[in-house]
Amino acid sequence: MAEYLNPTVGCEKLIKILREKGITDERVLDAFRKVPRHLFVDGAMYAQAYDDNALPIGNGQTISQPIVVAMMTEMLELKKDEKILEIGTGSGFQTAILAQFSRRVYTIERQRELGENARKRLRELGYINVVCKIGDGTCGWQQFAPFDKIIVTAGAPVVPKTLIDQLAIGGRMIIPAGDREKQELHIYDRSELGCKCRVTGDVTFVPLIGEHGW
Repeated sequence: MAEYLNPTVGCEKLIKILREKGITDERVLDAFRKVPRHLFVDGAMYAQAYDDNALPIGNGQTISQPIVVAMMTEMLELKKDEKILEIGTGSGFQTAILAQFSRRVYTIERQRELGENARKRLRELGYINVVCKIGDGTCGWQQFAPFDKIIVTAGAPVVPKTLIDQLAIGGRMIIPAGDREKQELHIYDRSELGCKCRVTGDVTFVPLIGEHGW
C-alpha cells in the first residue's frame, strides 16, 4: 500500500487497471491523470484513493469506483464544447473529470454539506467552468436546459421524465435505474424522432432521493 502514498505512482497504477478493465479512450485516462483523486477523499482514506474501489465520503454517500466513473464518462462520448448536467455532485470527483471535456458543467447535490464542500474544493482546484447547486436533482435544472449530456450518479427507481425532457436533440443521458441494491445503466439518445434507450451493465449506486426518485 505504501506506493499509493505517492499520488503519481498511485494514479498510473490505477490507469493501468482501468486499461485492463476495458477503458480505451485516452482522453478519459488523461483526465484521471489531471484530477488528483486523493484530494476528494477524507484524509483517513488517502492511502486507498488510487485503489479501484468506492470509498465513503460521509453523509451516507460514496465516491464512486474509478472504473464506474471512467466507464460512464467514456459512454457519454464527450466533446469539448458541450453543456453537461450532473445529478449527484458528491465529492466532486466525477464533476472534475467532466469539466475536462465541457464548456460548462451544471451539477446538483441534495445534501448541503457535501455540496458546499465540493463547491469549495472545485473552486480551489481552479474549475471555473463548473456551476454548483444545492437542490433536488431529480427535477433537473430547467433554467439552463437543454443539456447536451446528462449523467446521474445515483440509482433511480424509474428514469425521471423531467430529466429526459431536459436532454437536447442529439444529446445523451446515462442513468442507473433499478432497485435500491442493484441497478442497470440506461443510456438515452435523443433525436428529432424521440428518445431511444439501451440498457447495459449492472451497477450499484446510492439511492437517487427526490420528487422523481425514491
